[in-house]
This record gives sequence, C-alpha cells and structure tokens, in this order.
Amino acid sequence: MQPLNIENRNGKDYIFCPYRHKWVRLTPEEEVRQRFLHYMVDRYRYPASRLALEAVLPSGQRADTVVYDNQLKPVILIEFKAPSVSITAQTLDQAAVYNRMLHVPLLILHNGNQTFVAKVGNNQIEFLSDLPLYGQDN
Repeated sequence: MQPLNIENRNGKDYIFCPYRHKWVRLTPEEEVRQRFLHYMVDRYRYPASRLALEAVLPSGQRADTVVYDNQLKPVILIEFKAPSVSITAQTLDQAAVYNRMLHVPLLILHNGNQTFVAKVGNNQIEFLSDLPLYGQDN
C-alpha cells in the first residue's frame, strides 16, 4: 500500500491527497479516508481517476467520496468517520439521504475500525461481506 505523505507546517499536520492533487489538513477522518482509498486502489483495483472526494451533490451537500464506473455513472457512495466515531444507524441514514440524489447500488460506511458495505435497491439493503473488485457487478 502507498505510504501516506504527511508534513508539519507551522505546527499543523497536512497530508497530500493524490486524488485531489493537493495538501489538506490531516484530521482523524481524513487519515481514515486516505488509508481506505489507497486500499481500494491497491487491493480492489479501483482507478484513482474514478474517485471524487467531497463530491458536491445537487442539494449542495458534500458526499465524502463517490466512485464512478467506466461510463462515469456513480456506483458507490462512501461515508467516512473518524475512528472515535461509531458507525450507527444514523450514519447509514446520512448515506441514504445522499443516495436519494445519486441512486448508487453500493454504500460503504467506514471509520478505520469498522467497514460496512451495503447493496441497496428496491427499498432493500443487503450487507455484503466484502467490497467487490472494480468492474464486478455491484
């Protein structure tokens, strides 16, 4: 897995985000995001070019990360939390609200300690044991 590129600037830590091509403040949630996205790219073969971080939704809200397929259709919505924040039904509700605008088939909730992958459709949620490789039917 790629190492994280972290710098201290005037007493504050920053991390280089290769997906946004810029330095951002290193918060616990940002570290969780970077580690998970590196893992998705390295292990599950998701192209970095298909990841949109802080994706602006039609409502003006921002989704933590949206993953697009080869036709640039959104297929995964990811909600990240800091390790100290538990993944709860409220976290799933937050992702579901965002998904009303995107209609993706897969939701991921991750806080560095827990990962939930949920297949959604037809008003049903099915939790999966693992994230599919990029390009597999979701």
